[in-house]
Amino acid sequence: MEEARIEKSLKLFVVLSRASKVLMESANGVFEAHGLNPTEFAVLELLYHKGPQPIQKIGQKILLQSGSMTYVINQLEKKQLLRRERCPEDRRVIHINITEEGHALIEKIFPAHERQLAELMNELSDEEMDTLIHLTKKLGLSIRQL
Repeated sequence: MEEARIEKSLKLFVVLSRASKVLMESANGVFEAHGLNPTEFAVLELLYHKGPQPIQKIGQKILLQSGSMTYVINQLEKKQLLRRERCPEDRRVIHINITEEGHALIEKIFPAHERQLAELMNELSDEEMDTLIHLTKKLGLSIRQL
């Protein structure tokens, strides 16, 4: 591989990493103000939009290891924001369901989160966002195939 391509790849990695870090730090403030960390928010948001899910599926969707997922579920259960329920079709499977309190919290937080993300992306035109979405997906899918 040529040296210029290697240098450009390194620069892209650094730029993507820094942009991701700044974006996440800015976005996290909305839910941290409500006593949630980013992972807890991601779990609640998933359950809010997708309904009850098995623990394994939640971990796959938010890219979290099984042991860490159990810890997060326990923390949210202590806060009474979700509950475990046995699947009626297969009693071995435990679904995680958002509680009324969790639902109300997400309904309170999510609109502010959406507005903040729109503000953070304000520097980009709609066309630039579409291009960035397309290219980032393309990169992610190609890496996953390696």
